Amino acid sequence: MGKIFITGGSGLIGSIVNKKLSKNHEIINLDLYESNINSTKTIIGDMNNFEDVLSGSKGCSAIIHLGAVIEVNTSWELVLKNNFESTRNVYESARLNNIDKVIFASSNHAVGLFENDSPYKDIVKGNYDGLDPQNIPIIDHNVPIRPDSYYGISKAYGESLGRYYYEKFNIQSINLRIGTVQKIDTPKNSVRHFATWLAHDDIAQLVEKSIDNKLGFEIFYGVSNNKWRFWDIKNAYNKIGYEPTENAENYRK
Repeated sequence: MGKIFITGGSGLIGSIVNKKLSKNHEIINLDLYESNINSTKTIIGDMNNFEDVLSGSKGCSAIIHLGAVIEVNTSWELVLKNNFESTRNVYESARLNNIDKVIFASSNHAVGLFENDSPYKDIVKGNYDGLDPQNIPIIDHNVPIRPDSYYGISKAYGESLGRYYYEKFNIQSINLRIGTVQKIDTPKNSVRHFATWLAHDDIAQLVEKSIDNKLGFEIFYGVSNNKWRFWDIKNAYNKIGYEPTENAENYRK
């Protein structure tokens, strides 16, 4: 089944993905901290150090790049070091180590400024009057990037880097525009989450199916099958059979 190299494997999404993939794959995490998943191996290292990424990923069949600073309002200096340089380290290591697939944890914030527009700005505030959830204009993989922050710009950059490495070096590049993943697996922290929530089982499924299918350059939205979601899941369904099982509406009281 091949070895999989994961940056940021000790984080929230990394822990979810480790538990899922370790059933059928050998996992090697690169992180500043030890993973709490007993069935996986962690290399204590730094994704911003090219040699750590290059040596750690040698012999692997795929890289899942989850490591990043994740706060939307992060400063340019931190985003530059942790998001821009680390992503280049991942793709260049994949090229040098003949690894033919990178799954990149992009973000909905690469297109976040769509939420300044109707009906999305109303939906994220919970203002549903006059809206039909069956007739919301869906934001899909073909829309122009509209990052809402330096963080969002770093994710759009990562997608562009993936396009370059796919077209230049034929490295499969799967970009997951991830929605809202919560430590406590419900959407109830914010009314926005009833549109943007991504359940643990659904992110695990999305990553696993991205690993298991032969792909090219792809953008998939990471969102559960929420009543008020406005991001596309059809592309992921058509390409990899992604069928999210959770719906945030089931948690609304």
